[in-house]
Amino acid sequence: MSFLDNLENSLKALESSEEGKEDAQRAHRARESDRFQAQAVAPFAEQLKQSPYTAELLKQAARVGFSLRTKVHIAWLGSTLRLEAREKRLELRPTPQGIVAGYIENGIETRTEALNLEGSPEDLVRQWLA
Repeated sequence: MSFLDNLENSLKALESSEEGKEDAQRAHRARESDRFQAQAVAPFAEQLKQSPYTAELLKQAARVGFSLRTKVHIAWLGSTLRLEAREKRLELRPTPQGIVAGYIENGIETRTEALNLEGSPEDLVRQWLA
């Protein structure tokens, strides 16, 4: 009996080590994919954070929000800039192709568009809060 028990334990150990190897390979592929995505987004994320457009956007959001008697909450979530006012959100997300503005109302993304950092931040804020 001890031989059979020993054989069964060896088989279980072999199965679990194979599953562990597969899990480790999946985790490694996921890490590599995340790292590749972060590298592709990095130039646009840095541009979003350091751009004079972003500084002006934050000023205009506060100014327009004040004129509408609405508090605009601003948060950086990783490389994404989120502005919230009442039930509306505007998310500026860097992607490998550029920066995308996502318009969200009541938790549902209504539309997205490419963001031009040469444009007017005030127009973007007014369009978002309109």
